[in-house]
Amino acid sequence: MPKDIQKEFLENRNKNMDIWRLFKIMSDFTDAFEELDSVGLAVAIFGSARIKEDDIYYKKAYEVASRLTEEGYAIITGGGPGIMEAANKGAKDNGGVSIGLNIELPHEQGMNPYVTVPLNFRYFFTRKVTFMKYAVAFVFMPGGYGTLDELFESLVLIQTDKIGPFPVILYGREFWDEVIKLLKFLYKRDYISKHDLEIFKVIDSVDELVDYVKAKTKVISKKGFGGKL
Repeated sequence: MPKDIQKEFLENRNKNMDIWRLFKIMSDFTDAFEELDSVGLAVAIFGSARIKEDDIYYKKAYEVASRLTEEGYAIITGGGPGIMEAANKGAKDNGGVSIGLNIELPHEQGMNPYVTVPLNFRYFFTRKVTFMKYAVAFVFMPGGYGTLDELFESLVLIQTDKIGPFPVILYGREFWDEVIKLLKFLYKRDYISKHDLEIFKVIDSVDELVDYVKAKTKVISKKGFGGKL
């Protein structure tokens, strides 16, 4: 193992450094818990950071966020560009709560200007826990590794009953049908169950999406948030 890689590896298992990491982790969670404690029903919107303003999914993310804001939902995104920017913009333009859970990456810009409740995270996992803790519905627009990571995180947590059966919506059938082919392959191999293919719903209509979120979150709000995270 090259010396510089060995040094990095050993530092990653350094007891003293790990203790300081614990404080940084606690700081991430403390800031999130304090800032978002009073947020009511919120919908998390995920999607590619690389999508531009003239893309159809940028426009649809804006419309989805704007419509959900009209219904009284707060909007939570990763706070970055692309789909996240569109959703935050839709929320802010409509006078809603526009939350951004930002994490700085070397190849992407920081917080978009449409976030009204900004939070910065040091770690991906603390950021993902915050998404899952405070959102009662998850909307996934087309995206790459990050979007798929967040999608499968939510599916696994629902599948294993670590969070409630919150609605998971895949917007844009022409994109998500290609991903679902993989999931159906996993089902054929008995790696997931038929029920696991029913955790999410594919939707192509903004009206249908809003109605679905409203119907599902009424049930959730009556039962209470009760998640296990």
